[in-house]
Amino acid sequence: MTSTATPTRSLPDAELAHYNPKSESPTAKRVKSGVFHIVALALTAVVLYPGLWMIASSFKPNSEIGGTNTSLWSNNFSFDNFVTAMDGIGGVSTLQFFTNSLVLAVGAVVGTVLSASVSAYAFARIKFPGRSIFFGMMIATLLLPFHVVIIPQYIVFQQLGLIDTYVPLLIGKFLAADAFFVFLMVQFMRNLPGELDEAARIDGAGHVRIFTSIMLPLMKPALISTSIFSFIWSWNDFLGPLLYLNTPDKYPLPLALRLFVDQTQSSDYGAMIAMSVLALLPVLIFFLVFQRYIVEGVSTQGLKG
Repeated sequence: MTSTATPTRSLPDAELAHYNPKSESPTAKRVKSGVFHIVALALTAVVLYPGLWMIASSFKPNSEIGGTNTSLWSNNFSFDNFVTAMDGIGGVSTLQFFTNSLVLAVGAVVGTVLSASVSAYAFARIKFPGRSIFFGMMIATLLLPFHVVIIPQYIVFQQLGLIDTYVPLLIGKFLAADAFFVFLMVQFMRNLPGELDEAARIDGAGHVRIFTSIMLPLMKPALISTSIFSFIWSWNDFLGPLLYLNTPDKYPLPLALRLFVDQTQSSDYGAMIAMSVLALLPVLIFFLVFQRYIVEGVSTQGLKG
């Protein structure tokens, strides 16, 4: 007795590879994609609105800034605020304020990169007694609020006659006082293979040659990330210059902005906002040019060997 089996239809290999019983229809995919982009655009608008308001307000007259006027754009479009901002204030030109900020920012970048890289090399590559203890003490300074040391530092600089100079604002940059940048570079160096140092020592290279010829070229992402953050933080610093600078012609831009606001007399908010827009441009350009190095400096773990 023979039995006949019902033949079964098998999918071809090409169809079986693309067969997915849970696949969504094209319409559902388009709906999900549309919802995602709408939500993303809405969140982007919320984040960017303060910047858009600042740019729009820089072209408004003072009478339309604040108060009951909540519109973003004005019918009285004018460049008068920028003209007033470029004229300066307090007998000091805006170009002088920009120059002061640039001197502080560039000095901070140079000092931080030099001191942090040298200190990081010592912690990461040189074995000396108490290295772990000193490294732990340095990391502990990250937990110390800046406001705790304001008065002692001010007294020290006052006794040294350095008030109303840029020395109190820059000396810490050249002494590796920013533990965050030292820690960043230490972690980067520790992921570089130690065989590089050993090969260089066999060829007769010392620490200076190893640091300048091997470490610095490999640390390019970390160095550029340090430069970006140091530049932006110094450019936007308000408290430091407020404490140590007394002469208006030495003020950086953050202090110059404060001069446009006077609680006892009329305040020129339009000019202040216009100068804020101008002050934002160097930081924005600096960030856009080097933005890709930020991710590389933070996420790159060096060479694996």
